[in-house]
Amino acid sequence: MTDELEKSLETMDDYADELEASFKKIREGDILTGTVIGVSETEITLDLKYYTDGIIKLEDYTSDPSFNPKEDIHVGDEITATVIRRDDGEGHILLSAREANEVLAWDKLKKYLEEKTVLTVKVGGVVKSGVVAYVEGIRGFIPASKLSLHYVENLEEWLGREIQVQVITADEENKRLVLSAREILREKEDEERKARISNVEVGLVTEGTVESVQSYGAFIDLGGGLSGLVHVSQISDKRVKNPASVLKVGDKVKVKVIAVKDGKLSLSMKALQDVAAEEIQEETYDLPQSDGLTTSLGSLFAKLKLK
Repeated sequence: MTDELEKSLETMDDYADELEASFKKIREGDILTGTVIGVSETEITLDLKYYTDGIIKLEDYTSDPSFNPKEDIHVGDEITATVIRRDDGEGHILLSAREANEVLAWDKLKKYLEEKTVLTVKVGGVVKSGVVAYVEGIRGFIPASKLSLHYVENLEEWLGREIQVQVITADEENKRLVLSAREILREKEDEERKARISNVEVGLVTEGTVESVQSYGAFIDLGGGLSGLVHVSQISDKRVKNPASVLKVGDKVKVKVIAVKDGKLSLSMKALQDVAAEEIQEETYDLPQSDGLTTSLGSLFAKLKLK
């Protein structure tokens, strides 16, 4: 066998799978996966390892209005799409990623929900009481209450913004996808708060503002995202039945950090009162010496006999 014949056989073996794929019968409705070999403003071209290429028109790729093929699709990407026509009139196979996505996307979305996957999405629209973003080509709704940890007054400010979200509802039957950024933001805030609290030392004396009053005590805002609880027993050295009788929201108070545990701060106002009392006692501790001097002088004068 000549070297040229061996090379020829090796070449045929190397392309056996491609040759077999090129002769397969493709039907409308089939789901195919191809590699992107071209991207334009209006369509995406796929290599299907077939005798002809596959074409996905922009409107058949996604319903996401913010989608930009030049930015979001790259040569070498793999795309799964459904055959909607075997010949688009120019000898190409016409495909729809939207139809294939409808089949496959909900399984992915349910998995994202189960695994609490963090997704980055771009806000593509504003609707009543929330905004819209797309995940796997499916339109998702983000309620205004789930956009931030704080009240959102102007939804238009969120348009075009990229945010991190999690799937909280994936209802395939009713085509209902709901997303939320709030849980992620809350978790980040808790982590940052714990990091700040870890730097707080027991014994620190600082000023804060009463942010809420409960039956068991008062929460004090210390600034910088930190707050702590003054238990009712730590409000005063006198017995306090109802914290609201002593404190009200907005009051400025001085507190001492008496414990840092499980990411929480325990504060005391009573400890500062105790310290003040001790200081007063220390200041009056020398008084008996003066009294003694006075008494001695009194005794001295008492012993004097006036003639």
